[in-house]
Amino acid sequence: MVLDLEKRTFLLVTGASRGIGQRMAVEVTAKLKSSSFVVLLARSETGLAQTKAEIEALQLKDLKVYTFSIDLSTATATQFQEILTKSLKDAKAKDFERAFIIHNAGSVGDVSKGAVDVADTNIWQQYYHMNVFSAISLNCEFFRAFTGVPKLVVNITSKCGIEPFASMSFYCSGKAAKEMYFRVLANEQPNVEELVVLNYAPGAIDTQMTVLVQRDSINKELADFFKMQRDTKTMLTTEQTTKKFLQVLQEQKFKSGDHVDYWDE
Repeated sequence: MVLDLEKRTFLLVTGASRGIGQRMAVEVTAKLKSSSFVVLLARSETGLAQTKAEIEALQLKDLKVYTFSIDLSTATATQFQEILTKSLKDAKAKDFERAFIIHNAGSVGDVSKGAVDVADTNIWQQYYHMNVFSAISLNCEFFRAFTGVPKLVVNITSKCGIEPFASMSFYCSGKAAKEMYFRVLANEQPNVEELVVLNYAPGAIDTQMTVLVQRDSINKELADFFKMQRDTKTMLTTEQTTKKFLQVLQEQKFKSGDHVDYWDE
C-alpha cells in the first residue's frame, strides 16, 4: 500500500526551512525505511541547514538528505528538473518503493487590503506563481521523474480553500485553486495502489504566517481570534498538527483527493 510509511522512499518537502514544513520533514523521515532519500526545498539556506541537521541527528541508516534554495515565486520547470536530477544522481527512480511529495510552501498574501483593492495583475501573477503555478509545475516534473513508482502526494491546504474569510482574497483563492488541481489529479488516477492524494488542512498554527495575519489583517474578528488563541496558548503547534497528519496517514480512512482538516473526527 502506497500509504505504508515504512518503505524505501524518495521524500520531497517544499517550504521545509521552518514551520509545518520543517516539522513534517523531520517527523515523516523518522518513520521511513533505511536508504531513503529526503529532498528539502525553501528559500532560506540557514533554515534548510537546520532542518537537515535535525534529520541527520535521527541517525537513520544510509539516509541521504539534499537541500536546495529556490524562490518559488520565479521557479521554472527547468529548475525543478535539475533539482530532481541532482537528487537522483546516486540512485535510480525505480530503486524506490514509493515517491512522496509534500507541497507545503506558501504565503498568505496582502491581508491589509480587501478583495477589490488590488487591481495590479502583476501582483496577482507573482502570488499565483509562488502559491499555485510552481506547485503544479513541480508536481508535473515529480511525476515524470517517478513514472511507474507508487506515489503519495500531499497538498497542505486550509479551511480558507473551502470557506471565504474577509481580507484573505489572495490566500483563499490560491488555496482553492491549488486544492482543486490536486482533486482533479486524484480523479484522473483513481488506482490507489499507484497514487494517493491528500489535501490536509493543518488548522491555525502558531507560525509567522498567523503572526502576520494577526498584525496586518483588516479583518478585526480574525485578528482578535488569533490574538486570543496566542494569549490563552490554545493555538495549535506544528508538533500537534504533524502528529495528527501522521495519524491520518496511518489510519487511511480518507479517499484519494479528500480534504481532511485537523479538527475532523
